[in-house]
Amino acid sequence: MRGIQYVVDDKGRKKSVVIDLVTHARLWEDFQDQVVAGARKKEPRESLAAVRRRLIAAGKLPRDG
Repeated sequence: MRGIQYVVDDKGRKKSVVIDLVTHARLWEDFQDQVVAGARKKEPRESLAAVRRRLIAAGKLPRDG
């Protein structure tokens, strides 16, 4: 595939990949999103209602709406 190079070890096994970010910017964004999502997978969840209450209390959302 154009714009993608593999780094191989002395036995020819693929170890790393070099991606041309100009050619494959969208692919990189998707990969980065997956890494971030995976890293945050075990973070505690917060309900939408709790977020709304917190934002209203901080004055960042109107009380009505």
